[in-house]
Amino acid sequence: MKTICLYFEIHQIINLKRYRFFDISTDHYYYDDYENERTIDDIAERSYMPALNTIEQMIRDGGGYFKVAFSLSGVGMEQLEMHAPEVIEKLQTLNDTGCVEFLAEPYSHGLSSLANEAAFAADVRKQSAKIEQYFGKKPTVLRNSSLIYSDDIGIQVAALGFKGMLTEGAKHVLGWKSPHYVYSSASAPKLKLLLRDIELSDDISLRFNNTEWERYPLFADDYVDRIARLPEEEQVINIFMELSALGVAQPLSSNILEFLRAIPVCARQRGIIFSTPSEIISKMKSISAINVPYPMSWVDEERDISSWLGNAMQREAFNKLYSVADRVRIANDPKINQDWDYLQASNNFRFMTTKPSNVGLDRGIYSSPFDAFTNYMNVLGDFMNRVKSLYPEEIDNEELNSLLTTIKNQGDEITMKEKEIVRLQAKVEKLKTANGKLKAQLDKASEKKTVAKKASGK
Repeated sequence: MKTICLYFEIHQIINLKRYRFFDISTDHYYYDDYENERTIDDIAERSYMPALNTIEQMIRDGGGYFKVAFSLSGVGMEQLEMHAPEVIEKLQTLNDTGCVEFLAEPYSHGLSSLANEAAFAADVRKQSAKIEQYFGKKPTVLRNSSLIYSDDIGIQVAALGFKGMLTEGAKHVLGWKSPHYVYSSASAPKLKLLLRDIELSDDISLRFNNTEWERYPLFADDYVDRIARLPEEEQVINIFMELSALGVAQPLSSNILEFLRAIPVCARQRGIIFSTPSEIISKMKSISAINVPYPMSWVDEERDISSWLGNAMQREAFNKLYSVADRVRIANDPKINQDWDYLQASNNFRFMTTKPSNVGLDRGIYSSPFDAFTNYMNVLGDFMNRVKSLYPEEIDNEELNSLLTTIKNQGDEITMKEKEIVRLQAKVEKLKTANGKLKAQLDKASEKKTVAKKASGK
């Protein structure tokens, strides 16, 4: 029986403000708060809330038939917490239906999986903890930033304990193979992979409202018929996209939500079901392993990482940022950690791309890739100065780790001693109370004895 795995990503860009060379060492706040609030309010109103309300109604109407998966970046959740808490509340309502799965992904929506294993592990664990905090369940399936995957990343993800991972059904990797099966990682055989159907996904997220597209207008029954006509043995159809595709990339005036609402109705008529990623991974076996020696993603025609690391500016910024990854992780300073999350976000590097793209790229305040590079490097220069001033550069990572471990151990020892003091103080108080009771009993007994003596003397 064919099953549709429908997944939406929610991530929100943290906009950097205009930061000049002369701001270095004088201004340690890097963000455009007005633009961040404006953009999250706008996208919540135009996309997130209408789309989530529609999905909720689809779940209610389906009576457990319709299912969907989401992943939320940690930095995106922070923006929602501050400016659009109603989105998180709606997601919690959806979670209560039992028809929604929340996936793990890097907290920063960054590229740590390409640079530093320890930083990637910390990034994923931090986001998983936040998902568990809000939705009550620890994720078992991971979706890397922009579906980036390689054999090396597969090893890292399996080592973190995940059972499965979402990635791209890139033609240069699959060749003649179909994305409509469950595969496994060649480097970590127990890690199952769900591959995005590029055409079916992009027909909704990129082409739906394009009047020059040969399939325009796209109707739900035709769309589901294409799925139903797939060979019988091709049973897993993975349709992955950003949630903002519903309302932003494809405006509400295009009837995109009416189209979405009709898909389960048409699918049910054709005997097609919906499943979450973990359900598919637990029930279906892998048909074979796929080898991905070089990272792939869901971005641009090449489906690789050149959108973020394709030119010298991007690679210089990337390498400089991750040169302090170990020190940031070891130091574990709260304010440094927050800036680290925001500076890792992949959009910072995407703004520097010089590649032509079939997807429109809004560079925001930047007039060119070089402008984006210059602004980011100014911010990064100040950030690195703060990291170095916090713990001097002459102390290498190993020595710093040893020093901080000693400080932590001393702190733990002090904490234990403080607890022991509290315990002993409680014991002393208990002994004092017992001693007081005993003294009272002895005094009472002595008083009785005195009375008895006086009585016998009479």
